[in-house]
Amino acid sequence: MDQINLNGMEFWGYHGLFPEENKLGQRFYVDLELELDLKPAGESDDMDKSINYGDVYEAAKSIVEGEPKNLVETVAENLAGELLQQFHLLDACRVKVTKPDPPIPGHYKSVAIDIYRSRKDD
Repeated sequence: MDQINLNGMEFWGYHGLFPEENKLGQRFYVDLELELDLKPAGESDDMDKSINYGDVYEAAKSIVEGEPKNLVETVAENLAGELLQQFHLLDACRVKVTKPDPPIPGHYKSVAIDIYRSRKDD
């Protein structure tokens, strides 16, 4: 399946289980793989046969910078659901939400949630 990829989008959100996360906020990175048939767009040069990257960015921003959630899992699930609802040409999507600075002990670069959802999941 063809893909549109949006990588390394950075947002400021207030998600997490700890009160300081909900108050202070923190960075979140989002990577998206959008699966759809791009041949009609490529052959016709018609934007109506593809998905507008700016609209996808705004959808991601509204979820990640929107209402705080306890779990990054919920953020990813809400984003996948919004993408599938808003973009009718989209067959499936992979959503990766990375939390680079979670307030948990240990040495690591980040924690991330990576999910794959398709219209067949409905």
